[in-house]
Amino acid sequence: MTEILIDNAITDTETARLAEPAFSGALSFMRTRYNKDVTGADVAILGLPFDGASSNRPGARFAPRSIREASASFDCEPQYPSMLDPFRTLNAIDFGDCFIDFSRQLEAQPQIYSTVLSLLKRCAQVISIGGDHSVTLPILQAYAELRGPVAIVQFDAHPDVWGDSPNRVSHGTWMRQAIKKQCVRKDNSIQVGIRTYVADDIGMEVILAYDAIDLSVVELADRIRSRVGTAPVYLTFDIDVLDPAYAPGTGTPVAGGFRTDHALRTLWELRDLDWCGMDLVEVCPPYDLGGTTALAGATVVQHYLQILAAKKSTFGHVTGQQFVGLD
Repeated sequence: MTEILIDNAITDTETARLAEPAFSGALSFMRTRYNKDVTGADVAILGLPFDGASSNRPGARFAPRSIREASASFDCEPQYPSMLDPFRTLNAIDFGDCFIDFSRQLEAQPQIYSTVLSLLKRCAQVISIGGDHSVTLPILQAYAELRGPVAIVQFDAHPDVWGDSPNRVSHGTWMRQAIKKQCVRKDNSIQVGIRTYVADDIGMEVILAYDAIDLSVVELADRIRSRVGTAPVYLTFDIDVLDPAYAPGTGTPVAGGFRTDHALRTLWELRDLDWCGMDLVEVCPPYDLGGTTALAGATVVQHYLQILAAKKSTFGHVTGQQFVGLD
């Protein structure tokens, strides 16, 4: 019998991709290869195991591992709805996790910033998985330093614009800080699915949850598209935008949110935007019944990869490539 070498995350062979069992083998996101050299890659996938800024239920530090495990269920063949195998088109690398010292939590944001900055100097864009929502701020700082401020499409139950102070790190303050630090094109940014109240909303355009749910996928996408325009746009997807019935494993669940299919279809409808990076945050595996939340999160990333693959198939490069300066 011919020996079949699996562990595609290490072996990176076509045979391994097709033969890899969902229930065994070395884990990476969708079995793409692990590599610490991302030079020239279209996308680097980065795990952020941090939950030190959560105000409610901890556990998001376990999300990168859980999301990778959930992604193993996707066959390494053409994916729905693009009908493309993204890894036949994209040069995608799983960089592994950012090292974060649990005993020095105030150093987490500088560490994330320096890691993302280093990656962006060598690849087109970064997809980060895991962590509480505070991790988005240092990512945006890295983008802004190299490429200027970006528009934000934020799917979230919370606006994350609560008051802050220079020495306070919270998953509920990152957006206010990002605007203060001029990382965000506020006039091109939008928050979708919000269903919590903040007295000072800092002038962001917001589509509240009930309004968003009442809109068709096409209508919702048109609202978002009209706000973003042609600006380079970064996706931050807080899994708590989904109703807890669909995503129970999250740090601060809020009832009354999206169905998973509505969120996924909206993202796919927005595939024409000039996407330049994304993060998936607030997956909390200790509260995740049957891995439902991790699977939903992995599918968001899978859809985003399909968008990049479709872009490269059409234009010859992934969205955001034009903003990269390799050195």
